[in-house]
Amino acid sequence: MMSDNRPVFLNLFQFRFPIAAIMSVGHRASGIFLSLLVPGLVYLLDLSTSGPEGFARTLEILDNLLVKLLLFITLWSLLHHLLAGIRFLFIDFHIGAGKVAGRQSAMAVTIAAPLLAILFGFAL
Repeated sequence: MMSDNRPVFLNLFQFRFPIAAIMSVGHRASGIFLSLLVPGLVYLLDLSTSGPEGFARTLEILDNLLVKLLLFITLWSLLHHLLAGIRFLFIDFHIGAGKVAGRQSAMAVTIAAPLLAILFGFAL
């Protein structure tokens, strides 16, 4: 029998990734997302400080439902990136670097970021 050397399609949805891997991918994705948002946020800041008309226009833009959803996702992304970054700093100092502690801190970041985003979102 001949062996088949063709590439194998790997369906990533069939794998069960550890929570630390999911949190790490979220950290990277949130960093990319935040980097891509910088030009738009700088534009809004520039527009809002250009005068009363620019400030009124900025408020109009921010009143859109899709923009509010994007701002909520931005808030979650910022909180997730911050909490995961703090987690990685602790791991760099060998605090919580064990298997169980790493799993618990990854779970804490994954749960805390959306909860804090919801809390801060309602507060704003």
